[in-house]
Amino acid sequence: MGLQVLVSAVSEEPRQLAEKMRLSTKAVIVNQTDGFAYDEFEKNGRLIKAYSLKEKGVGLSRNTCLMRADEEICLFSDEDIVYRDDYERLILQEFEKNKEADMILFNVEVAPERRTYHIEEYGRVRWYNSGRYPTYSFAFRLDKIRSKNITFSLLFGGGARYSNGEDSLFLRDCIQSGLKVYKAPVTIGGETLRESTWFRGYNEKFFYDRGVLYYSLYGKLRMPVALRFLWKHKDTMCREIPLKRAYQLMKAGMRAGRAGNLEEWKD
Repeated sequence: MGLQVLVSAVSEEPRQLAEKMRLSTKAVIVNQTDGFAYDEFEKNGRLIKAYSLKEKGVGLSRNTCLMRADEEICLFSDEDIVYRDDYERLILQEFEKNKEADMILFNVEVAPERRTYHIEEYGRVRWYNSGRYPTYSFAFRLDKIRSKNITFSLLFGGGARYSNGEDSLFLRDCIQSGLKVYKAPVTIGGETLRESTWFRGYNEKFFYDRGVLYYSLYGKLRMPVALRFLWKHKDTMCREIPLKRAYQLMKAGMRAGRAGNLEEWKD
């Protein structure tokens, strides 16, 4: 059983990126650039394939990685993740221990203000507690993902029409397809600080986009889940836009999702 890291990057030099991330396993790097190029090289005796493509959107680049993956266990990643020296051993060890796991979510340390999750105990991930995990925590058995024909949405995420949520939708699809998803309190690396490629503050577009996402994710439960989300984060997110207005914007996004009128928010 081997591990392959699937990296989504923007305007990076692949060999320098592999060094910066401390990759020590096989990897596929898909780099969003203004041109087209292919490079392959070895690092620590492991093959790294790097595609520089003239395309936009994190969902598209992750799907491109999926199409080119060829190892039994794969791990999604971003260009700003730096791995522990023993990340391969830690990940494969968990899959050896849990033979029935199709996907295992791991800890990646981030700055406190960006943290959406921290796994403190082993357990099963269900649809109702799956909305806070980032893509770079996902390790999975490649044949299981392919057998269910699961891919990333091209509507959500950095560089797409709606600013985030592709990770939650992908995980939702895995669970709804019957894949067994677990979490492990094991830290495999950390995130380096950088400017977000999509986050521009808690503005009107943020709440509208979140409404479209919640319609796609939660269906009939979208309203109470949206209210819970806003109430829980009101002290952080509703400083400039009041909670009532934020809820109105989320409902506008939900209506657009329900009607299939998937237009971008216009200020």
